[in-house]
Amino acid sequence: MKKLRLNITHVLVAMLVLTSFVACDEVGDNDPGGTSVEEMAGSWFITLTDSNGHVVKEHVLHSTYNTAANDNTMWIDDAKKGNVIKCKVTVDTKNGTFSADNSSNVLKSGTTVTITEGKIEKGAGVTKGGHTVDKISFKAHFSSDPAGYDILYVGHRRTGFLEDEY
Repeated sequence: MKKLRLNITHVLVAMLVLTSFVACDEVGDNDPGGTSVEEMAGSWFITLTDSNGHVVKEHVLHSTYNTAANDNTMWIDDAKKGNVIKCKVTVDTKNGTFSADNSSNVLKSGTTVTITEGKIEKGAGVTKGGHTVDKISFKAHFSSDPAGYDILYVGHRRTGFLEDEY
């Protein structure tokens, strides 16, 4: 009986040692990489101003992120909190510019958005707490706007610091 217990103990120890070596084996490259627009992607606090210079909404949280195609396009999305915009734009990551010509506004069925003068400038924005961050700006024209106004969007990248939140 003592010999049987000793053999079982040896087998269990051997299994533990073997599985610990297998569990630590790194296989291949563990770096998932990034997306094609990762430098332009993020969360932004943006103020919207109409063509007459009147502030429409202040400090509305918008998001920019890659499309499923992971190419030279990204989404601009305000999650229905601003002027209701979610559309794809074409980006030039080297220059930090973006635009769209009659892009479908998926938050307002049957409408389109034209975006001009879109730019993300590194270190050109300042947060409420005084931190230097990236700045975003663009003009948007909505097909659903009968007056034909352009809305100017200007804002800065969200830091996540409590003193910078609105």
